[in-house]
Amino acid sequence: MSEERMRHSRHRGHGGPGGHAGGMMPGEKAKDFKGTFGKLMGYMGRFKVGFFFVTLFAVGGTVFQIAGPKILGQATTEIFTGLVQKLSGQGGIDFARIGQILLFLLALYVVSAVFTSIQGFLMTGIIQKITYRFREDISRKIHRMPMKYFESKTVGEVLSRITNDVDTLGQGLSQSVTQLISAVTTLIGILIMMLSISPLMTLIALVILPISAVLIGVVVKFSQKHFVNQQKFLGEVNGQVEEVYSGQNIVKAFNKEADITEEFNRINDKLYASAWRSQFLSGMMMPIMNFVSNLGYVAVAVVGGVLTVQGRIQVGDIQSFIQYVRNFTQPIMQVAQVSNMLQSTAAAAERVFEFLNEAEEDFVVAHPVKLERMEGRVDFSHVQFGYDPEKIIVHDFNCQVEPGQMVAIVGPTGAGKTTMVKLLMRFYDVTKGSIRVDGHDVRDFNRSELRENFGMVLQDTWLFEGTIMENIRYGRLEATDEEVIAAAKAAHAHHFIQTLPGGYQMELNEDASNVSQGQKQLLTIARAILADNPILILDEATSSVDTRTEARIQKAMNHLMEGRTSFVIAHRLSTIKDADVILVMKDGDIIEQGNHAQLLALDGFYAQLYNSQFESA
Repeated sequence: MSEERMRHSRHRGHGGPGGHAGGMMPGEKAKDFKGTFGKLMGYMGRFKVGFFFVTLFAVGGTVFQIAGPKILGQATTEIFTGLVQKLSGQGGIDFARIGQILLFLLALYVVSAVFTSIQGFLMTGIIQKITYRFREDISRKIHRMPMKYFESKTVGEVLSRITNDVDTLGQGLSQSVTQLISAVTTLIGILIMMLSISPLMTLIALVILPISAVLIGVVVKFSQKHFVNQQKFLGEVNGQVEEVYSGQNIVKAFNKEADITEEFNRINDKLYASAWRSQFLSGMMMPIMNFVSNLGYVAVAVVGGVLTVQGRIQVGDIQSFIQYVRNFTQPIMQVAQVSNMLQSTAAAAERVFEFLNEAEEDFVVAHPVKLERMEGRVDFSHVQFGYDPEKIIVHDFNCQVEPGQMVAIVGPTGAGKTTMVKLLMRFYDVTKGSIRVDGHDVRDFNRSELRENFGMVLQDTWLFEGTIMENIRYGRLEATDEEVIAAAKAAHAHHFIQTLPGGYQMELNEDASNVSQGQKQLLTIARAILADNPILILDEATSSVDTRTEARIQKAMNHLMEGRTSFVIAHRLSTIKDADVILVMKDGDIIEQGNHAQLLALDGFYAQLYNSQFESA
């Protein structure tokens, strides 16, 4: 298994089983927690009024909930007092008073539920608006990013910003903010209520906390390494299964079933051992906490009984206090969980802000060149370029292209063919020299207006989920159906479209797998014809199809290139024999230049390339 695949597999493994068992898994941490949360607070500044009311209703709902046990204790005291009076023959239970207390308690709980519901409604709306704004900002940012960013990142890395990270951010804020407010309010409120009943009993209850913390800390110390190992081996298992599943033909061809099974069993055994230990140790937390808590209840009950006999508290206060003690550990656990959740939220926010702060292309210039329509004259003058300024790959590129000419660029892999196209469309800017279109430096155009004059047909066809009509119309959205059909006819695509179920209204699926590769290419050519751009770029447009389909595509491309300046990058030299100019590139420089006949007569590098493709024939 490759290290790269293993690394990605381990990352995917964090979503697998056991990832959150016992709440013990250490959360992913931000590099700059404080700074990131400062940015997040600034980003959410427009919603401060909403957050104020969320806090108000969250505190209100929690306070009314906290008051419940104290009032319920009054009812218990009334019942106990009534029973004592009845047994002594001095009276009985005042059910009317108990009814009033219970109705008041019911009203408190109803108000608490209403406040909590309002808080939840407000918080949901705010979080959805925040995530909506994040996605909107990311979507806009993507269109302003330079090409070098996307070429240095995987598709998954970019998509995770707008999916996983924003979702994690939204869920983390939604759960942690209100939970933190409620937990802190509950903790303070319960502590005040406990002190109001008995400071001595409160002291006894608080002694329980450090004991529980020490015991839990011991469990965490021993279990954490097993959780880390569990996630590590889970990632390896997932990676191995995915790799074997996707490469079943290779496994079977080399008879590696037994070796693969042995490797899986070895990793699976390690996963079993680490998962068993981590789950066992994390499962000990609740019994330990319950044991310590029960000891605390016994101590509170004994001391409470003594204080009641002494007349310092009522019987109902013991019941109320025990309820408060039982509820006291819950907000502490919530705060611990929220702190872990906030770490993950901050880590997700940090990645989103890193993306939003990435350098952007300068899409507009101070005094941009405006042309009604480009003629297509292109002049490369002493162009020098390197993706890394320290490593120049195009050294001194010079070429003059007249309007309407077909220019073929050939050469071995890595010669710089596609690089020249990227420089022409300003996906990158030249290090030295200049590229001029119709006498104007491409850097004097606004990028979007410059690119509007280029049509592209690439080796990797791009079609989206939708009808064939919609996919062709993407070249010019305002085009009529008749213009779309005319473009398809010009691209020699009309006939095969008519044979498909639904014709132009047939829905292409997500990866357009319900049409062939050659048909995809013809559709992209039809789209380029409809766009009617003055300059065309054809990058290996026929390299992945058979010879017969290539002939059809070549006819379509010949029609497409009529009257337009065309740059054709090709490995199959038979497709560019009719080019007006053939530029032979090697190591970033033009080493030969001329038409097909001239270059063959020169008997140089081009002749070697051409003859090597046809020597077997």
